[in-house]
Order: sequence, then C-alpha cells, then structure tokens
Amino acid sequence: MFKTIDDLIADRHGVAGKPVLVREDLNVPMHEGRVSDDTRLRAAMPTLAELADHGAKVLVLAHFGRPKGKVDPEFTLRPIAEALGEVMGRHVGFLASPDRHAIDVLEPGSITVLENSRFYPGEEKNDPVLARQMASLGDFYVNDAFSAAHRAHVTTEGLAHLLPAFAGRAMEAELKALEAALGKPEHPVAAVVGGAKVSTKLDVLTHLVGKVDHLIIGGGMANTFLAARGVDVGKSLCEHDLADTANAILEAADKANCTVHLPYDVVVAKEFGANVPCHTANVHEVAADEMILDVGASAVEALSDVLKTCRTLVWNGPLGAFEYPPFDTATVALARTAAALTREGTLVSVAGGGDTVAALNHAGVADDFSFVSTAGGAFLEWMEGKVLPGVKALEG
Repeated sequence: MFKTIDDLIADRHGVAGKPVLVREDLNVPMHEGRVSDDTRLRAAMPTLAELADHGAKVLVLAHFGRPKGKVDPEFTLRPIAEALGEVMGRHVGFLASPDRHAIDVLEPGSITVLENSRFYPGEEKNDPVLARQMASLGDFYVNDAFSAAHRAHVTTEGLAHLLPAFAGRAMEAELKALEAALGKPEHPVAAVVGGAKVSTKLDVLTHLVGKVDHLIIGGGMANTFLAARGVDVGKSLCEHDLADTANAILEAADKANCTVHLPYDVVVAKEFGANVPCHTANVHEVAADEMILDVGASAVEALSDVLKTCRTLVWNGPLGAFEYPPFDTATVALARTAAALTREGTLVSVAGGGDTVAALNHAGVADDFSFVSTAGGAFLEWMEGKVLPGVKALEG
C-alpha cells in the first residue's frame, strides 16, 4: 500500500515551511512557444495547490522532450512554468540551477518549477549520485506522474528510496481506478481492446484473458483474429503471420473461461478515407478488394448487451477507424452505452491510451466514464500486468 498526501499533511511535524519535491508530468504540447493543450497542467493543480496551501515550499520536478542529458534551450521548462501559473491563477516561480540555499530563501506556500530533469545525464540512468544531489533539495518526495511511472528514472523512482515518499492526488486517483478495474474488480469484467495491430498489444491480450470475463477485440487487430479463424478479410489491415499467436490467445481465453467477442458484421469500403462509399457485410462476405474499417451495427448491439451484464469495464483502443466518419459509428455507440451504464451506477468504467481518450472525447462521453487515464505507455504496461517502477517505489 502507498502513502498519500493525507499521510504527509497529517504528520505531526507537517509540511509548513519545508521543501517538498513533487514529480509532475509537464510534458505538454507546444505551438509557437505556447502550451497548446493544458490538460496535464490542470491535472497537476490539486496536488500543487494543496501542498502550497499547507505552507510547503513546493518544488516541481518534470521532464520535457528528449534533450538527451544536455542543456538545450529548446526544452527549457521556463515557458511551461509561466503557463502553469496562468492555469493555477497564482505565481509559479522557476529555478534554472537549484541549490539548497536558493530553496531556503523561498517563501512558505510558494510553487517553483525546477529546470528540465532530463538536462541531467544521470536522470534517465537513475544515477544514485544525481539522486542524492536532488534528494538534498527537499525533505519529502511526492510522485504525481503516473504517466512516467513505467520508467525507473531519478525523479520517478530513485528519489522515493531517499526521502519519505507519497502519492500525489492524480497518482492516487489513477492507482485507485486501476485497482478497481483489474486489481480487485467486481465481476463480470469486460475489456475492450482495439487498435491497428495485434503485435503492439500481444502482452495486453495475453494478460487480459486470465483476468476478464469478456474480451472485446476491435480495430485492425480484430482482422488478424478473424483471419486466424479462416475468414477472408480481403485487403483489410491484417497481420497474417500472427495467425498462430492469435489462435494461442483464443485457446488461452477458452481455458480461462473468457469469452472473446469478434465482430460478425462489419463495415467495409474499397478505399480508406472520410465519407467514402461503404456498406455493411457479414464477415464471411468481405470481397477481395474491400477492407474492414469498422464493426457493424448488429455486432455493436450485441456488445452493448454484453456490457449491460458487466460490472467493470477496461477500455483501450477504438473499434474502427474512428478518425474517418462514418467509421467512428461503432466506437461512439459502444462508448455511449458504457457511459450511460456508468451514469446509472451499474458499471465502473476505466479507459486509457491516447487514441482511446481522443475517441471518448469524440463521442462526447469522456467525462461520464469513471476514470479516463491520459497516461499512454504506463497505462499500457499496467494492462500488460507489468510492475511499474514508479509505483513500486511508493509502496516502500
């Protein structure tokens, strides 16, 4: 079990006047020198504000881009510190070369962003010397960056072994949601796994068949499973060389009493693009010059009925080529069913991964899911059943 900010603040000595190192994810998209999407800045707000309001000297650790262990003005966090201040509506300082003296003179309740942690060559190597140097800057360590928790770096893992370590509010929410989704979920559990290629989700699929009751496979990877079962998928995106692997996953699911759902009607077209001529066909009637680009209406209706029997849902990846209408239809329809069941209180729904977040926002239901993770690699590794170093370190 991990400690949270509640434990830190409840300590009889408190945090007032003490420097607290807080690892956040400030790796935000930029356009012409300005932050173009402040989602991660807003996610950092609750932890930073709470600690500052309790009088801590909040020192924000973060990386930005890939400067490869060298100081590179292109990747400075200075403009992001300014943007964070705008989002929070309070002053946020910036320290390019932090040392203990510079931190000692900071005001209690202040928030200061330290320069890009990846400017230090030892950061990504989890160098113990750098870890000790950074640890000397603070009295406590808070990790609030689940999205970087799959990396064993100084600021994500090393510091947790040198200072009293706690989970920030965003990290706490993420870990609680993941525990509810696959740690100790309420059954029946369904998982939606979509995306282009089976090869990128092999570990996910292999892990899930032993964890969930229903595995719904969509996107291009469904074509590989269909082909493995002898279905002619025309010129659809398909990894024919993974037929044996797909069949092994299906056999493992059968042994684990996990029902795998593949589409039996699909939306096909002869070309790939927005609003191209298309029609719905049985999977056994896909022409040689057609490609499968979405799940059909009948299959989606059946999948909706499956979700109505479930108590927990984990979602990663779209069902079709949702970027191009009308091949977003299945993803939108099933996402709206999941959202409605969540609002009714019958389903705990957890989703994650870049395409997934975009798809749920496209469907207008991201806010209705129980939890939507913006972590890409870390969320995927968690779905693979892997130990995340940044999370493990918080467990002590």
